[in-house]
Amino acid sequence: MSIPFLKNDSLAPGAVEQTAPGVRRVLCNNPGPFTFRGTNSWIIGQGNSVAILDPGPLDAAHLAALLAATKGERVTHILVSHTHRDHSPGVAALKAATGAQSYGFGPHMTPPEQGGEGGDHDFRPDVTLADSAIVAGSDWRVTALHTPGHCANHLCFALENASTNRTLFSADHVMSWSTSVVSPPDGDMAAYMNSLAKIQTRMDELYLPGHGPPLPNPLPFVTALAAHRREREARVLEELRRAGRARAEELVPPVYGAALDARLIPAAARSLTAHLIKLAAEGAVRREAGVWVGS
Repeated sequence: MSIPFLKNDSLAPGAVEQTAPGVRRVLCNNPGPFTFRGTNSWIIGQGNSVAILDPGPLDAAHLAALLAATKGERVTHILVSHTHRDHSPGVAALKAATGAQSYGFGPHMTPPEQGGEGGDHDFRPDVTLADSAIVAGSDWRVTALHTPGHCANHLCFALENASTNRTLFSADHVMSWSTSVVSPPDGDMAAYMNSLAKIQTRMDELYLPGHGPPLPNPLPFVTALAAHRREREARVLEELRRAGRARAEELVPPVYGAALDARLIPAAARSLTAHLIKLAAEGAVRREAGVWVGS
């Protein structure tokens, strides 16, 4: 099943977009093969109680853009979807500039020496949010949804405003422009699939992702994402059984094809490993001295 990705996004870095009632978007100028045109920071509410979701990386120009976008208002909450370095390192400077408290699931859960080198290990939320925790300002309210898979401490945030259609800040769990990287050990494919199923039950009408443009009518998109992952997993199992024994990186060419961007090959191998770990837990494959074997 093909996924109807949205590749067009006209928002300029630093500009402010009124995306939905009570929600503004500011795009950070940190484009790349994993960030698309950059990280979306979301401004929720207005006036005396404003939240900023995902201040992004350490970037002076983006901080200035966020402060300019909220000039004359009071930023009271800094929400963090997860602790990858394109999302949470900007918290400290925004806290210093506004005095707002930070909110998140917790610190990055995988140490650098155990494969967590892509995490922001300096972030510690002032307020920890468990699944279903509610955070509210004077004219907005969000519910935190623990959605591990892309990152173990990943949160989506459901906007509960009465004036807004059912809206989910989907962060990097569901992005409109691409599939999410699931990189073990912090990334977990079984958890990712469970988290996809979790948000499918909500029947939201709009997703506001961490990268890429807003995603209207998201449920068919999520259905296609889940089907794509199942198809990819079946292909991984088929190619491993064909090879008999293989390392994950050896399975990348037959599974992903020759058209894969060379910059994405290491990430593809990690995502493929996530599928193999899931398959091993289900008894379909096993690992022997670093080599995967079809059972």
